[in-house]
Amino acid sequence: MNPRIVSALVLRYLYLYGRTPMRLIELIFWPIVELLIWGYLGMYLKEHAGAAIPTIVGHLLGGIILWDVIFRAQQGVAISFLEDVWTRNLLNVFVAPVRNMEYLAATFIIGFFRILVTVTMLSVISFSLYQFSVFEMNWAILPFFGNLLVTGWALGMISTALILRWGQAAESLAWAVPFFIQPFTAVVYPVAMIKPEWVQYVAKALPSTHVFEGMREMLTHHTFNWTHFFWACGLNVVFLGVAGWIFSSTLNTTRKRGLLTKFATQ
Repeated sequence: MNPRIVSALVLRYLYLYGRTPMRLIELIFWPIVELLIWGYLGMYLKEHAGAAIPTIVGHLLGGIILWDVIFRAQQGVAISFLEDVWTRNLLNVFVAPVRNMEYLAATFIIGFFRILVTVTMLSVISFSLYQFSVFEMNWAILPFFGNLLVTGWALGMISTALILRWGQAAESLAWAVPFFIQPFTAVVYPVAMIKPEWVQYVAKALPSTHVFEGMREMLTHHTFNWTHFFWACGLNVVFLGVAGWIFSSTLNTTRKRGLLTKFATQ
């Protein structure tokens, strides 16, 4: 993997954001709206539940902020691909001597930058309005963040592969794919609440579920659950490997059949 090629691709995507500030709105507007809705709901529930649910606001806000790590990481991969489609630059990228891994690495880095912008902003707002800080999780925020970042990258590769397979008519999948798993990954409620019970096994097969379960345990009991951590890491290795294989095989098949040219010129 050539670092110069990766840095050139990253610079190209950064220029897009710098020259079109409207692209930054989606990094700011929707996350703030979601945080405000769940934050005020949490405060309402806490006020009426009293001591019965002492950490409800922290659970909700922590879940929403960490969920945005997955979503922005996924968007970094999928939207970067769509940016090349929208600007008619896709063929230029893949005609150049750019390996699949170099292309993916650049989108991973862009996703990381997007996360830094959004999570920093949400953290400041949540502390200002609700007196909740993600740093209440102490050092555990790092393994949580890392695992969710990898999960988001895997979802981004799957999203891109689906768009390559089905064409521009499937562009909405760039936003929809993460929400396919959101009801089952226990973002703002424990796995035990998911019904029917057999769906709980589906939930536990998702690496992000173990992160959110570990987050709630950390906020409530101030203990780091190593079992959830190792399950999240192991499942992420599998998810990333499968997603990488799906992306590479779909892209290679699209190239061999000449569908990439048709897709890029639609």
